[in-house]
Amino acid sequence: MDESARLMTVLRPVRAGNAFEETVERLLQAIKLGVVAPGDKLPPERELAVRLGISRVTLREAIRALSDAGYLDVRRGRYGGAFVTYVPPKPDAGELRQAVKEMGMAELSDALTFRLAVECGAAQILAGTELPQDKRAVLVRRLSDLNGAGLEDYRRLDTAFHLSIAELTGSTLLATTCADARSRVSDLLNAIPMLQVNLDHAAVQHRAIVDAILDQDPDAARRAVAEHLEGTAALLRAFLS
Repeated sequence: MDESARLMTVLRPVRAGNAFEETVERLLQAIKLGVVAPGDKLPPERELAVRLGISRVTLREAIRALSDAGYLDVRRGRYGGAFVTYVPPKPDAGELRQAVKEMGMAELSDALTFRLAVECGAAQILAGTELPQDKRAVLVRRLSDLNGAGLEDYRRLDTAFHLSIAELTGSTLLATTCADARSRVSDLLNAIPMLQVNLDHAAVQHRAIVDAILDQDPDAARRAVAEHLEGTAALLRAFLS
């Protein structure tokens, strides 16, 4: 699953009644999830407008708003475009507490439950499918990319790994829902201090997820994702206590 496919998952058509607001939301989701990495350029304006189902005027207004907010750098000329300038802040327990305070504990619990349901479901469905070799290779490559990631790229590649499971099911609705679920907790995940022992544990859990999917064991895949996400939730609570 390439970056273009992931962009199509996140940058889906917006509703006409809230075109500007939803365009900002879609673009911000792509930026914060790392679908468009820091320093990279958004797709061309014409392509984006068609993909989002909006006018180029609305798109320009949304890009200008994100540029003013410091998420994009708009450059003119032959090699111009809208370049991502947003870099997730360094993990910090204080920032995590502030983000949770702004969200509220009830909304946090709801977001974590939502993510657990959709990601477990995606893994279970994918494991019940006989994957062709190219899709198996995508999943293995995503895991390899994540395992080789430095701290500065870890969250972005972790997102790519998790979203690829839903994308590989072939269900656009499921992939979109998983992206939405991830977006609801992305700021919290970015704020969790990254300890090597936790990253090592996560690597074992990610391997278990991939093995269960490739072994076509839906129950094992669901359990592996549940264990991993429940561990992440426990880590969140630990840094909040």
